[in-house]
Amino acid sequence: MRDGRAPVRVALADDSAIVRDGLARVLGDVGFEISGCAQDADELLRLVEHERPDAVIVDIRMPPSHTDEGIVAATEIRNRFPEVGVLVLSQHVETEYALRLLQDRHGRCGYLLKDRVTRIDELTEAIARIVRGEIVVDPELVHRLMSRNASPVRELTPREREVLALMAEGFTDRGIAARLWVTQKTVETHAVHIFRKLDLPEGASYNRRVHAVLAYLRA
Repeated sequence: MRDGRAPVRVALADDSAIVRDGLARVLGDVGFEISGCAQDADELLRLVEHERPDAVIVDIRMPPSHTDEGIVAATEIRNRFPEVGVLVLSQHVETEYALRLLQDRHGRCGYLLKDRVTRIDELTEAIARIVRGEIVVDPELVHRLMSRNASPVRELTPREREVLALMAEGFTDRGIAARLWVTQKTVETHAVHIFRKLDLPEGASYNRRVHAVLAYLRA
């Protein structure tokens, strides 16, 4: 729920009624407003067009073929309704599918594994970050992407790559500092070096943190 404002409105899409109903119940209990539920991609797109929720939670594999219908719908939502945040909640690590979603330069999207979201506060925090325009990526997906070779990301030092990986997982500078047992000032210095090496411009309308994460995920 947003401080002093209307609750965050969330639409849910999953072919499992148990998953849909369970998510709707737990999110409703903690203050989210459920805009509606969909059991397939077409129904989800109609729902988003009609309700314009703040965020959508969608699985990758949905009817009729149970392959990539969910990610196709998520990508279309990002293109047609960029103000709507999209969180893919999947049973599987699908690197290429994830990159199709996360390549959007405006953030406001994420990819988490169902089995790793064990507490409701983890899910609510991910939704909140996405609504704020951030990118949220499951640590397992980050680990898969770390093995990919690319420039200019490979120009980063091991510590800078570690900091960037934690950024991709959604950690703040303070959270990264606590995780790495360094000061927040040290993390901020690493961030400046990362932005410079990735040749990211400055500007009030340009979120360098989001673009750094996108560069890392595309690497």
